[in-house]
Amino acid sequence: MTLPLSVLDLAVVRADATHAEALADTIAVAQEADRLGYRRFWVAEHHGMPGIASSSPPVLIGAIAAATERIRVGSGGVMLPNHSSLVVAEQFGTLVALHGDRIDLGLGRAPGTDQVVTAAIRRGIAETVDDFPAQVLELLAYFGTIPALEGGQGSRIVAIPGMGDAPQLWLLGSSDFSARLAGLMGLPFAFAHHFAGGDRTPAAFELYRESFRPSVVLPGPRAMVAVTTLVAESRAEAERLLLPAALQFIRLRSGRPTRLPSLEEAEAHPWTDGERAFAAQRIEHQAVGTLDEVRAAIEGLATATGADEVLVVPQGPTLEHRLRTLRALAPEPVE
Repeated sequence: MTLPLSVLDLAVVRADATHAEALADTIAVAQEADRLGYRRFWVAEHHGMPGIASSSPPVLIGAIAAATERIRVGSGGVMLPNHSSLVVAEQFGTLVALHGDRIDLGLGRAPGTDQVVTAAIRRGIAETVDDFPAQVLELLAYFGTIPALEGGQGSRIVAIPGMGDAPQLWLLGSSDFSARLAGLMGLPFAFAHHFAGGDRTPAAFELYRESFRPSVVLPGPRAMVAVTTLVAESRAEAERLLLPAALQFIRLRSGRPTRLPSLEEAEAHPWTDGERAFAAQRIEHQAVGTLDEVRAAIEGLATATGADEVLVVPQGPTLEHRLRTLRALAPEPVE
C-alpha cells in the first residue's frame, strides 16, 4: 500500500494477563511496527478501565520511544481537560528533549472514563471541555509555537522543558466540534472512526477542510483517520476473532467493565440477537476480513475522507493476532 500507515494501540489487558504483561505486549507491538516501517505509534489515555493499561501516556510513550529507533511515538490522545496545560507541556517537552523529533502530542477533550473517575482525576482542576480551545492555545504558548495570550499564564510562566521543545501536535475527535476547531486553529486533525465510525466520518473531514485557516503550524489541512483492523484467513474468521472485543465493549456499555475475555469465553457467551447485531454493527465500517478485504476497506476509507494517513488499530484475542495484522499490512517488505 502506498498510503502511509500508523498504529494506535490500546494496551489491552487480557483476562489471563497482568498489567506488566499488557504493557510489555504494547512495547512489543511498537517494536514490530518500527521494524515494519509504520510511520507512528500512538497510545490513548483511559482511566478506570480494567481492560486498558494506558492510563499514563507520557510514561508509556517514554518507554516505547526508548525501545524503538525510528518510528514516531505519541498520544492518541492525552485528554487535555484532565490536566494542567503546564504539566502537559513539561511532560511532552521532556519527551522531546530526550527523544528529539519523534514525539507526537494528540489532544482530546473527552475524559476517557466515567463521571466518577473524572471527578477524582480533575480534583482541584478548573478546566472543563468548554475550556478546551483556550487550553490548546495556552499549551501552544508554553511550547513557544505561538505568542502567549496577554495576561494568560503562558505569558508569566515558562515550561522547562517545554519552551522550544514542541512535539508534533494533533487535535483528535469524533465529532463536528473537533473537526471545526482543528480547522480554525490550523492544526492537524485525526478522527476516531474506529469507535465513532459510520456514514458521518467523511462529513467530519469535509468540515475540517472547509474550516481550515493556515497557521504557523500548518499551511494547509493535514488529516488522519483511525480504523479497527484485523486480518484473517476469511471474513468469518476475522469476525470470530473479534468476539472478545465485542463482548468486552458490551460489558462496558452495561456498566460492567472487564479485561479482554479469552476467545473461548467469548464463544461460550450466550449471545442474544441484540448483542450479535450490536457486534456486527460495530465492525460494519471497519477494516476486517482477508488481507484483500482489509486493504480495500482502508483504501476506500482514505478515498472517502481524503485522509493523508491511516491509523490502524490492530485487534485480536492475543498479541500474536495483533502482530499478524501489522505484518500483513507492512508498509515495507520484510525478509
